[in-house]
Amino acid sequence: MSKHKNTRSSEPYIRLARRLLLSSSDWKCLPSSAKLLYLYLKAKYNGNNNGKIKLAYYELKGVRGLSSPSTISAAQDQLKKQGWITIEFFGGFRRHSNLYSLTGKFDDLL
Repeated sequence: MSKHKNTRSSEPYIRLARRLLLSSSDWKCLPSSAKLLYLYLKAKYNGNNNGKIKLAYYELKGVRGLSSPSTISAAQDQLKKQGWITIEFFGGFRRHSNLYSLTGKFDDLL
């Protein structure tokens, strides 16, 4: 048994298949803002919190390509329309965070 405990609740990377990035027409047709938002949501997923992934607008404030609320909303709509995510709870712009779930529809490409 080692002296140091692993205190991380999740792995330090985001798993995306090469096949998804290079061959999937579903990924290629997404706008870059939607891809960025998906990566941020995927980074917040820890294996146990699907359906409870919190991501507030202010967390994306400094991210180039996702700095305006209208861009974030458009990216959310695109991901939802194509089946990448579902929005479990709409928190609004300032008061509460939105709650998301990843559909896993494209995880079979891993």
